[in-house]
Parts: sequence; structure tokens; C-alpha cells
Amino acid sequence: MLLTRLILESFSFAFNSLRGNKLRTFLSLLGITIGIFAIISVFTVIDSLENYIRNSLNSLGSNMVYIQKWPWTPPEGESEYPWWKYMNRPVPTMEEADDLIRRSKNIENAVYFFGFNRTIQFGNSKAENTEILATTHDLIDTWNLEVEKGRYFTESESNSGATMAILGSEIATRLFDQVNPVGKMIKMQGHRFMIIGVYAKKGTDMFGTSMDKRVHIPVVYAMNMVDVRNRDQGQTINVKAKPDADRDEFVAEIEGVMRSLHRLKPMEENDFAINEVSVISKQFDSFFVVFNMAGLIIGGFSVLVGGFGIANIMFVSVKERTKIIGIQKAIGAKRYFILLQFIFEAVVLSMLGGLLGLTLIFIGTTIFSYVSSMSISLTLVNIIKGLMISGVIGVLAGFIPAFLASRLDPVDAMNSV
Repeated sequence: MLLTRLILESFSFAFNSLRGNKLRTFLSLLGITIGIFAIISVFTVIDSLENYIRNSLNSLGSNMVYIQKWPWTPPEGESEYPWWKYMNRPVPTMEEADDLIRRSKNIENAVYFFGFNRTIQFGNSKAENTEILATTHDLIDTWNLEVEKGRYFTESESNSGATMAILGSEIATRLFDQVNPVGKMIKMQGHRFMIIGVYAKKGTDMFGTSMDKRVHIPVVYAMNMVDVRNRDQGQTINVKAKPDADRDEFVAEIEGVMRSLHRLKPMEENDFAINEVSVISKQFDSFFVVFNMAGLIIGGFSVLVGGFGIANIMFVSVKERTKIIGIQKAIGAKRYFILLQFIFEAVVLSMLGGLLGLTLIFIGTTIFSYVSSMSISLTLVNIIKGLMISGVIGVLAGFIPAFLASRLDPVDAMNSV
């Protein structure tokens, strides 16, 4: 009960002091507001960027590998990418995808695909330089795609190379606006395709790719449009593991089958790349550790400046109220009451500055998320961090002035000029 009354009285003194010195309060608030805004902004941007990157990586599939001509990263232990070593490698083929499924016990799906750009036309509407994604049948299950309108290819349509297409949502809007495109015919490089479906909108990932901007056709027919035997069109075999498959065994089995198909001798290097999402994810882990440290240092200096500002204001406050402190002590106020009174004032000042800083961040993130495709949000964790940092800065900044105030001699304090 005594502690509660002490806290309430201390807060009352603190608020009266802050209200009575508006300019000084504003300047102190400005310092800590800028400090909290700086450090929590950095944390918020880093967290949002990390979530965005990890979600993009997860969309590639943690239980999948991509067999390609080109590896995604330099060889382990090397910093330079030796592209000249990979120039003459063969590109993956659809037959290899079929062989992988047939000869492996850990593979659930193996989708062969490649891409090329063409102009798509419907009537007078055109979508120039559109990416055409040509794949084998199991893409919808491998990539967890959702058809919003119409339907997906049947297996016989995929295998026979039917002149049918599924549009990404952005391409469908560009060509057809609000009209349902299912059943309509589009032209592409002199070829006519019937639209049988439209994919649900998914957005763009960190690599700049999006199913929304693609047209999906069967790979068998696409081979009539592009020379995939002699040209590098990003040919890829996307292999998805069975749910209960051991990762190391899964990758080793794929490597063994591919080496056998390419007739490589035991001492020969692989002439293909097995790209895994985990390789990129590990590189980003170290990047975010450095980024977080840099953000902590930059934001820490800003908060430190704000803390010095509060400490300076509290020294001035003690000087101005020396006589009042003397009177309080003369009528029986304990040292801890004087101490807590000034500490609470510093904490209140710091917390108000922190709340203002967090409010500015919230406004900024809301505006940014509205105008940008990337979402940045102020999380509860960062709000708590901001308030905790504000509280700690308030205690540290206010302690020395409060301690000096609590040690003042009442007679000397009342007689001060």
C-alpha cells in the first residue's frame, strides 16, 4: 500500500514538472523519439526483410532440389563463380526427369520445365515479352499452385502437348480486364492456344519471379517452339522428396542416378548442379547476423544521444527544484522518495518519447506497405523492445541526477540561490 502511494505521488510530481516545463519536455521528447525511431525502425526493416526473404525461399520448397546446368552459388570454399567451368555442361532433359522418377524410391515428383519470352495477343490486346513456362504435368502439386478459374491440364493433355494454356492472374487482367478468359483463344508466335484456367494471385518473390506474370503451357508442345536440345533456356528438373524421405539419402540418390545417366566415371566431377534452398538460406543467416549487429550499433548511438539529452534535462530539473527538494526533506520526505520522484520523471519522459517514436514507425510502415509490394509491419516484439529500451534509458539517464537530489542537505537546499 505504501509503495503504491509512493509510486502515484512520484508520478504526480513527475507529470506536474513535465507539464510546467513544456519547451524542456518537448526537447527531451524529441531526442528520445528520434533515438527509438532509429533503432526500432532498423529492427522492423530487418525483421520484415528477413521474413520476406525466408518466405520467398520457402516458396522454392525446403523438401525440393533443382537439377540445373548452373549452380546457384560458387563452390564451397571459393568466393568467385567459375562460370567458364559450367559453359559446356549439358542441359537437363525431360527423359532424365522420367528416369529419376522411375529409378528413385525417395522422389515424389520430378517436374521438367524451361522458360522463354513471347508476345501474347488476344484481339487488340497484347502482353509483350511475357514469360512462357513450359512444364511436365505435376507442376501444380510440386509448387502447390491454385487454379482460381477454370481447371488444370489433364495428364493426357500434358503428355500429348495439347494447345492449351493457363494464365497468371496479372496476364489475365492485362489481356481480358474483367472478362472471364476461360474458353478464349490467344495467339503466341503464330500458334493458337485455348485458355483452360487462371491461377490464383500469389505475388512476386525476392527473385522477381511470379506465376502471376506467366503463361503455363505443356512442355511437349513448347518443344516445337523452342530448340531446347541446343539452347540454354533455363532447363530445370525440379525434384520433390517424399514426406518421409531422409534429406541426405534423397540428394545422394539423385546424384547417383544423374551420374549414371551421364555415364560419369568415379573420379569425374559432376557435369550438373543440384541446387538446394538450404544453401542460399545459410548464406542469408550470416548476412542477417551482420545486418542486425550494424542496426544495433547505429540505433544504439541514436538512443544514447537521446539518453544524454534526458540526463542533461534532469540535471537542470534538479537545479531548478533544489529549494523544493529541501522543503520536502525538511517535512520528512525520505531519500528514496526524492530518488524515485526524479527517476520516474525520467522514465515517463523516456517512455513518452518511445511511444511517439513507435507511432511514427507505425505510420511509416503503413504508408510503405500501401505503396510497395513488400510488406513492412511493426511487430509486437519490436513494440515491446522499444518500450523496454525507453524504460531502461529513462532509469539510466535519471539515476545520477536523482541520486544527487536525494543526497542534498535540506538546509543547504532551502538556502540555495
